[in-house]
Amino acid sequence: MLVKIFPWRHSRHQTLTLYSNIPFHDVTQPTILCISCFLSQSRSQNEDTYDPPFSFTSKTLKPNNKNKEKKQGNSQNKASSKSEKDLDFPLKSNLPFDFRYSYSETNPSIEPIGYREPPRFSPFGPGRLDRKWIGACALAKEAVDLLKLEEQRREVLENHSPKKKSLRLWNGFVITIVLDKLIWGGVTHNMLEDIHNHWKRAEAVRIKCLGVPTLDMDNVCFQLEDKTGGNIIYRHINILLLYRGRNHDFKKRPVIPLMLWKPYAPIYPKLVKNVADGLTFEETKEMGNRGLNSPPLMKLTRNGVYVNVVERVREVFQTEEVVRLDCTHVGLSDCKKIGVKLRDLVPCVPILFKDDQIILWRGKEALERESS
Repeated sequence: MLVKIFPWRHSRHQTLTLYSNIPFHDVTQPTILCISCFLSQSRSQNEDTYDPPFSFTSKTLKPNNKNKEKKQGNSQNKASSKSEKDLDFPLKSNLPFDFRYSYSETNPSIEPIGYREPPRFSPFGPGRLDRKWIGACALAKEAVDLLKLEEQRREVLENHSPKKKSLRLWNGFVITIVLDKLIWGGVTHNMLEDIHNHWKRAEAVRIKCLGVPTLDMDNVCFQLEDKTGGNIIYRHINILLLYRGRNHDFKKRPVIPLMLWKPYAPIYPKLVKNVADGLTFEETKEMGNRGLNSPPLMKLTRNGVYVNVVERVREVFQTEEVVRLDCTHVGLSDCKKIGVKLRDLVPCVPILFKDDQIILWRGKEALERESS
Protein backbone atom coordinates (compact mmCIF):
# COMPACT_ATOMS: atom_id res chain seq x y z
CA MET A 1 0.00 0.00 0.00
CA LEU A 2 2.80 2.42 0.89
CA VAL A 3 4.53 1.62 -2.38
CA LYS A 4 1.49 2.76 -4.37
CA ILE A 5 1.18 5.99 -2.40
CA PHE A 6 4.91 6.79 -2.34
CA PRO A 7 6.41 5.57 -5.63
CA TRP A 8 9.87 6.80 -4.65
CA ARG A 9 10.06 4.07 -2.01
CA HIS A 10 9.86 1.47 -4.75
CA SER A 11 12.79 3.03 -6.67
CA ARG A 12 14.82 3.21 -3.45
CA HIS A 13 14.18 -0.41 -2.70
CA GLN A 14 15.36 -1.32 -6.18
CA THR A 15 18.60 0.67 -5.76
CA LEU A 16 19.40 -1.14 -2.54
CA THR A 17 18.67 -4.57 -3.95
CA LEU A 18 20.88 -3.95 -6.92
CA TYR A 19 23.84 -3.56 -4.62
CA SER A 20 22.88 -6.22 -2.06
CA ASN A 21 25.85 -8.44 -2.97
CA ILE A 22 28.30 -5.56 -2.59
CA PRO A 23 29.92 -4.62 0.72
CA PHE A 24 28.46 -1.81 2.83
CA HIS A 25 31.27 0.69 2.34
CA ASP A 26 30.79 0.37 -1.45
CA VAL A 27 27.01 0.79 -1.28
CA THR A 28 26.96 4.04 0.65
CA GLN A 29 28.27 6.14 -2.26
CA PRO A 30 25.49 5.28 -4.82
CA THR A 31 22.75 5.59 -2.17
CA ILE A 32 23.89 9.10 -1.29
CA LEU A 33 23.81 10.00 -4.97
CA CYS A 34 20.25 8.64 -5.29
CA ILE A 35 19.04 10.65 -2.29
CA SER A 36 20.62 13.86 -3.61
CA CYS A 37 19.01 13.33 -7.06
CA PHE A 38 15.61 12.76 -5.44
CA LEU A 39 15.88 15.95 -3.41
CA SER A 40 16.85 17.97 -6.48
CA GLN A 41 13.91 16.51 -8.47
CA SER A 42 11.41 17.28 -5.71
CA ARG A 43 12.76 20.82 -5.51
CA SER A 44 12.41 21.35 -9.28
CA GLN A 45 8.89 19.85 -9.30
CA ASN A 46 7.81 22.22 -6.55
CA GLU A 47 9.30 25.17 -8.41
CA ASP A 48 7.54 24.23 -11.68
CA THR A 49 4.16 23.71 -10.09
CA TYR A 50 4.26 27.17 -8.52
CA ASP A 51 3.24 29.30 -11.51
CA PRO A 52 1.12 32.27 -10.39
CA PRO A 53 -1.55 33.38 -12.91
CA PHE A 54 -0.80 37.09 -12.37
CA SER A 55 2.01 39.30 -11.13
CA PHE A 56 1.80 40.75 -7.66
CA THR A 57 1.03 44.45 -7.63
CA SER A 58 0.54 46.67 -4.66
CA LYS A 59 -1.66 49.17 -6.55
CA THR A 60 -5.19 48.32 -7.75
CA LEU A 61 -6.25 49.48 -11.19
CA LYS A 62 -9.23 51.82 -11.42
CA PRO A 63 -11.85 51.18 -14.14
CA ASN A 64 -11.92 53.71 -16.98
CA ASN A 65 -15.34 55.30 -16.64
CA LYS A 66 -14.81 57.75 -19.52
CA ASN A 67 -14.98 55.03 -22.17
CA LYS A 68 -18.14 53.65 -20.60
CA GLU A 69 -19.74 57.09 -20.60
CA LYS A 70 -18.80 57.58 -24.26
CA LYS A 71 -20.25 54.20 -25.22
CA GLN A 72 -23.46 54.93 -23.32
CA GLY A 73 -23.72 58.32 -24.99
CA ASN A 74 -23.22 56.81 -28.46
CA SER A 75 -25.81 54.10 -27.81
CA GLN A 76 -28.30 56.73 -26.63
CA ASN A 77 -27.68 58.84 -29.75
CA LYS A 78 -28.16 55.80 -31.98
CA ALA A 79 -31.37 54.87 -30.19
CA SER A 80 -32.68 58.43 -30.49
CA SER A 81 -31.79 58.55 -34.20
CA LYS A 82 -33.53 55.23 -34.78
CA SER A 83 -36.62 56.43 -32.96
CA GLU A 84 -36.65 59.61 -35.07
CA LYS A 85 -36.40 57.57 -38.24
CA ASP A 86 -39.23 55.34 -37.12
CA LEU A 87 -41.45 58.39 -36.61
CA ASP A 88 -40.99 59.46 -40.24
CA PHE A 89 -42.60 56.32 -41.65
CA PRO A 90 -44.53 55.97 -43.88
CA LEU A 91 -42.52 58.21 -46.16
CA LYS A 92 -44.37 60.64 -48.40
CA SER A 93 -42.80 61.57 -51.73
CA ASN A 94 -44.02 64.36 -54.01
CA LEU A 95 -42.37 62.92 -57.13
CA PRO A 96 -44.91 62.84 -59.99
CA PHE A 97 -43.99 59.43 -61.47
CA ASP A 98 -44.65 55.83 -60.45
CA PHE A 99 -41.85 54.07 -58.59
CA ARG A 100 -40.36 51.12 -60.51
CA TYR A 101 -37.23 49.05 -60.10
CA SER A 102 -35.91 50.09 -63.53
CA TYR A 103 -37.18 53.05 -65.53
CA SER A 104 -35.21 52.51 -68.73
CA GLU A 105 -35.64 48.72 -69.04
CA THR A 106 -39.41 48.50 -68.54
CA ASN A 107 -42.24 49.58 -70.79
CA PRO A 108 -45.31 50.82 -68.87
CA SER A 109 -47.55 50.35 -71.93
CA ILE A 110 -47.10 46.54 -71.82
CA GLU A 111 -49.15 45.05 -69.00
CA PRO A 112 -47.88 41.84 -67.36
CA ILE A 113 -50.01 38.69 -67.51
CA GLY A 114 -48.89 37.42 -64.10
CA TYR A 115 -46.58 37.85 -61.12
CA ARG A 116 -43.93 35.59 -59.62
CA GLU A 117 -44.69 36.79 -56.09
CA PRO A 118 -47.82 38.18 -54.42
CA PRO A 119 -48.26 41.91 -55.13
CA ARG A 120 -48.78 42.62 -51.43
CA PHE A 121 -45.04 42.21 -50.76
CA SER A 122 -43.64 45.67 -51.39
CA PRO A 123 -39.84 45.97 -51.98
CA PHE A 124 -39.90 49.21 -49.97
CA GLY A 125 -40.76 47.26 -46.82
CA PRO A 126 -43.99 47.00 -44.82
CA GLY A 127 -45.37 50.37 -43.75
CA ARG A 128 -42.42 52.38 -45.10
CA LEU A 129 -44.17 54.07 -48.04
CA ASP A 130 -47.57 55.69 -48.44
CA ARG A 131 -47.93 54.31 -51.99
CA LYS A 132 -49.48 50.96 -52.82
CA TRP A 133 -47.33 48.38 -54.59
CA ILE A 134 -49.29 46.59 -57.33
CA GLY A 135 -46.63 44.05 -58.36
CA ALA A 136 -44.66 46.06 -60.94
CA CYS A 137 -44.74 49.63 -59.60
CA ALA A 138 -45.92 51.86 -56.76
CA LEU A 139 -48.55 54.23 -58.13
CA ALA A 140 -48.43 57.95 -57.45
CA LYS A 141 -51.40 59.12 -55.37
CA GLU A 142 -51.81 62.80 -56.20
CA ALA A 143 -51.73 64.44 -59.61
CA VAL A 144 -48.91 66.98 -59.82
CA ASP A 145 -48.89 70.16 -61.87
CA LEU A 146 -46.31 69.46 -64.58
CA LEU A 147 -46.01 73.11 -65.65
CA LYS A 148 -45.05 74.10 -62.12
CA LEU A 149 -42.42 71.36 -62.01
CA GLU A 150 -40.93 72.54 -65.30
CA GLU A 151 -40.68 76.10 -63.97
CA GLN A 152 -38.91 74.90 -60.83
CA ARG A 153 -36.51 72.84 -62.90
CA ARG A 154 -35.67 75.83 -65.10
CA GLU A 155 -34.95 77.93 -62.02
CA VAL A 156 -32.58 75.27 -60.70
CA LEU A 157 -30.78 74.72 -63.99
CA GLU A 158 -30.83 78.36 -65.18
CA ASN A 159 -29.65 79.37 -68.65
CA HIS A 160 -26.08 78.33 -69.25
CA SER A 161 -23.95 77.44 -72.25
CA PRO A 162 -23.61 73.62 -72.18
CA LYS A 163 -20.41 73.51 -74.25
CA LYS A 164 -18.43 75.90 -72.05
CA LYS A 165 -19.79 74.36 -68.88
CA SER A 166 -19.04 70.80 -69.97
CA LEU A 167 -15.48 71.71 -70.96
CA ARG A 168 -14.92 73.47 -67.65
CA LEU A 169 -16.28 70.53 -65.67
CA TRP A 170 -14.57 67.87 -67.76
CA ASN A 171 -11.15 69.49 -67.63
CA GLY A 172 -11.31 69.62 -63.83
CA PHE A 173 -11.35 73.37 -63.19
CA VAL A 174 -14.33 72.63 -60.93
CA ILE A 175 -14.51 69.57 -58.66
CA THR A 176 -17.04 67.45 -60.51
CA ILE A 177 -16.34 63.78 -60.96
CA VAL A 178 -16.80 61.85 -57.74
CA LEU A 179 -17.40 58.30 -58.87
CA ASP A 180 -18.07 56.36 -62.06
CA LYS A 181 -21.57 54.94 -61.84
CA LEU A 182 -22.01 51.70 -63.77
CA ILE A 183 -25.45 50.89 -65.12
CA TRP A 184 -26.10 47.15 -65.12
CA GLY A 185 -29.91 47.19 -64.88
CA GLY A 186 -30.53 50.57 -66.53
CA VAL A 187 -31.73 53.62 -64.64
CA THR A 188 -32.83 51.97 -61.40
CA HIS A 189 -34.80 53.55 -58.58
CA ASN A 190 -32.01 53.44 -55.97
CA MET A 191 -29.66 55.03 -58.49
CA LEU A 192 -31.63 58.28 -58.18
CA GLU A 193 -30.72 58.48 -54.49
CA ASP A 194 -27.04 57.84 -55.30
CA ILE A 195 -27.00 60.66 -57.87
CA HIS A 196 -28.47 63.17 -55.40
CA ASN A 197 -25.90 62.10 -52.79
CA HIS A 198 -23.08 62.71 -55.27
CA TRP A 199 -24.54 66.09 -56.17
CA LYS A 200 -24.02 67.13 -52.55
CA ARG A 201 -20.24 67.03 -53.09
CA ALA A 202 -19.89 67.83 -56.79
CA GLU A 203 -21.64 69.78 -59.52
CA ALA A 204 -21.76 66.90 -61.98
CA VAL A 205 -21.67 63.12 -61.94
CA ARG A 206 -20.03 61.00 -64.60
CA ILE A 207 -22.08 57.93 -65.53
CA LYS A 208 -20.71 54.99 -67.47
CA CYS A 209 -23.29 52.74 -69.16
CA LEU A 210 -22.64 49.08 -69.93
CA GLY A 211 -24.67 46.13 -71.14
CA VAL A 212 -28.19 46.02 -72.56
CA PRO A 213 -29.14 49.68 -71.74
CA THR A 214 -26.53 50.93 -74.25
CA LEU A 215 -28.76 49.75 -77.12
CA ASP A 216 -30.98 52.78 -76.52
CA MET A 217 -28.86 55.59 -75.08
CA ASP A 218 -31.48 58.20 -75.98
CA ASN A 219 -33.93 56.56 -73.59
CA VAL A 220 -31.27 56.41 -70.84
CA CYS A 221 -30.57 60.14 -71.23
CA PHE A 222 -34.28 60.99 -71.19
CA GLN A 223 -34.95 58.94 -68.05
CA LEU A 224 -31.98 60.43 -66.21
CA GLU A 225 -33.06 64.00 -66.97
CA ASP A 226 -36.73 63.30 -66.30
CA LYS A 227 -36.32 61.44 -62.99
CA THR A 228 -33.46 63.42 -61.43
CA GLY A 229 -34.20 66.92 -62.76
CA GLY A 230 -30.61 67.37 -63.97
CA ASN A 231 -29.23 68.11 -67.42
CA ILE A 232 -26.83 66.00 -69.52
CA ILE A 233 -24.17 68.41 -70.76
CA TYR A 234 -21.74 65.87 -72.20
CA ARG A 235 -22.26 62.58 -74.05
CA HIS A 236 -19.64 60.41 -75.71
CA ILE A 237 -20.62 56.86 -76.79
CA ASN A 238 -21.55 55.34 -73.38
CA ILE A 239 -20.21 58.04 -71.01
CA LEU A 240 -22.51 60.78 -69.72
CA LEU A 241 -21.99 63.87 -67.60
CA LEU A 242 -25.10 64.78 -65.58
CA TYR A 243 -25.16 68.37 -64.29
CA ARG A 244 -27.16 69.23 -61.17
CA GLY A 245 -27.90 72.90 -61.97
CA ARG A 246 -26.51 76.23 -60.87
CA ASN A 247 -29.16 76.87 -58.18
CA HIS A 248 -29.28 73.35 -56.82
CA ASP A 249 -30.03 73.14 -53.08
CA PHE A 250 -29.36 69.82 -51.38
CA LYS A 251 -31.73 70.63 -48.50
CA LYS A 252 -34.65 70.94 -50.93
CA ARG A 253 -33.99 67.62 -52.62
CA PRO A 254 -37.01 65.31 -53.15
CA VAL A 255 -37.76 62.39 -50.84
CA ILE A 256 -36.69 59.15 -52.57
CA PRO A 257 -37.47 56.01 -50.50
CA LEU A 258 -35.06 53.16 -51.12
CA MET A 259 -35.96 49.67 -52.28
CA LEU A 260 -34.77 47.13 -49.74
CA TRP A 261 -34.55 44.28 -52.27
CA LYS A 262 -34.91 43.67 -55.98
CA PRO A 263 -38.47 42.58 -56.80
CA TYR A 264 -39.11 39.60 -59.03
CA ALA A 265 -39.78 40.53 -62.65
CA PRO A 266 -43.42 40.05 -63.64
CA ILE A 267 -44.48 37.58 -66.33
CA TYR A 268 -44.94 39.18 -69.76
CA PRO A 269 -46.39 37.70 -72.98
CA LYS A 270 -44.22 35.25 -74.89
CA LEU A 271 -41.49 36.92 -76.93
CA VAL A 272 -41.05 34.26 -79.63
CA LYS A 273 -44.22 32.85 -81.14
CA ASN A 274 -44.45 29.38 -82.62
CA VAL A 275 -45.83 30.93 -85.82
CA ALA A 276 -44.58 34.42 -86.72
CA ASP A 277 -47.04 37.02 -87.96
CA GLY A 278 -47.31 36.82 -91.74
CA LEU A 279 -45.70 33.36 -92.01
CA THR A 280 -46.80 29.76 -91.70
CA PHE A 281 -45.31 27.24 -89.30
CA GLU A 282 -43.11 25.70 -92.00
CA GLU A 283 -41.90 29.11 -93.17
CA THR A 284 -40.93 30.19 -89.64
CA LYS A 285 -39.02 26.93 -89.17
CA GLU A 286 -37.25 27.44 -92.49
CA MET A 287 -36.33 31.03 -91.52
CA GLY A 288 -34.85 29.84 -88.24
CA ASN A 289 -32.71 27.18 -89.95
CA ARG A 290 -31.56 29.68 -92.56
CA GLY A 291 -30.54 32.11 -89.83
CA LEU A 292 -28.58 29.46 -87.91
CA ASN A 293 -26.64 28.50 -91.06
CA SER A 294 -25.91 32.11 -92.05
CA PRO A 295 -22.71 33.91 -90.87
CA PRO A 296 -23.15 36.08 -87.75
CA LEU A 297 -23.48 39.82 -88.25
CA MET A 298 -21.48 40.59 -85.08
CA LYS A 299 -20.36 38.96 -81.86
CA LEU A 300 -21.64 40.53 -78.64
CA THR A 301 -19.73 40.33 -75.34
CA ARG A 302 -21.12 40.33 -71.84
CA ASN A 303 -21.60 43.83 -70.36
CA GLY A 304 -20.25 45.38 -73.55
CA VAL A 305 -21.21 48.55 -75.40
CA TYR A 306 -23.97 47.94 -77.97
CA VAL A 307 -24.40 51.48 -79.26
CA ASN A 308 -24.02 50.64 -82.98
CA VAL A 309 -25.99 47.37 -83.02
CA VAL A 310 -29.34 48.91 -84.04
CA GLU A 311 -27.87 50.85 -86.97
CA ARG A 312 -25.96 47.83 -88.29
CA VAL A 313 -29.04 45.59 -88.12
CA ARG A 314 -31.06 48.18 -90.04
CA GLU A 315 -28.40 48.41 -92.73
CA VAL A 316 -28.24 44.62 -93.17
CA PHE A 317 -32.03 44.34 -93.39
CA GLN A 318 -31.92 46.45 -96.56
CA THR A 319 -30.27 43.53 -98.38
CA GLU A 320 -30.86 40.46 -96.18
CA GLU A 321 -34.05 38.95 -94.82
CA VAL A 322 -32.65 37.14 -91.77
CA VAL A 323 -29.89 38.25 -89.37
CA ARG A 324 -27.97 36.24 -86.77
CA LEU A 325 -26.27 37.72 -83.70
CA ASP A 326 -23.69 35.64 -81.83
CA CYS A 327 -24.19 35.97 -78.04
CA THR A 328 -22.15 33.02 -76.74
CA HIS A 329 -20.82 34.91 -73.68
CA VAL A 330 -23.85 37.10 -73.00
CA GLY A 331 -26.29 34.73 -71.29
CA LEU A 332 -29.87 33.73 -72.01
CA SER A 333 -31.54 36.45 -69.93
CA ASP A 334 -29.55 39.23 -71.61
CA CYS A 335 -30.21 37.64 -75.02
CA LYS A 336 -33.94 37.98 -74.47
CA LYS A 337 -33.58 41.57 -73.31
CA ILE A 338 -31.56 42.39 -76.43
CA GLY A 339 -34.20 40.74 -78.60
CA VAL A 340 -36.99 42.79 -76.99
CA LYS A 341 -35.13 46.07 -77.51
CA LEU A 342 -34.25 45.27 -81.13
CA ARG A 343 -37.87 44.34 -81.82
CA ASP A 344 -39.00 47.82 -80.77
CA LEU A 345 -36.06 49.87 -82.11
CA VAL A 346 -35.28 48.35 -85.53
CA PRO A 347 -38.23 47.17 -85.82
CA CYS A 348 -38.00 43.44 -86.51
CA VAL A 349 -39.38 40.06 -85.45
CA PRO A 350 -37.29 37.72 -83.26
CA ILE A 351 -37.81 34.17 -84.52
CA LEU A 352 -35.44 31.99 -82.56
CA PHE A 353 -33.21 31.97 -79.44
CA LYS A 354 -31.04 28.87 -79.58
CA ASP A 355 -27.51 28.05 -78.38
CA ASP A 356 -26.93 31.70 -77.41
CA GLN A 357 -27.84 32.83 -80.93
CA ILE A 358 -30.46 35.47 -81.81
CA ILE A 359 -32.25 35.07 -85.14
CA LEU A 360 -34.12 38.16 -86.36
CA TRP A 361 -36.50 38.49 -89.29
CA ARG A 362 -37.15 41.89 -90.83
CA GLY A 363 -40.92 41.34 -90.77
CA LYS A 364 -43.92 41.56 -93.01
CA GLU A 365 -44.00 45.38 -93.09
CA ALA A 366 -40.59 45.57 -94.78
CA LEU A 367 -41.76 43.12 -97.50
CA GLU A 368 -44.84 45.25 -98.15
CA ARG A 369 -42.70 48.37 -98.48
CA GLU A 370 -40.43 46.69 -101.01
CA SER A 371 -43.39 45.42 -103.06
CA SER A 372 -45.00 48.89 -103.08
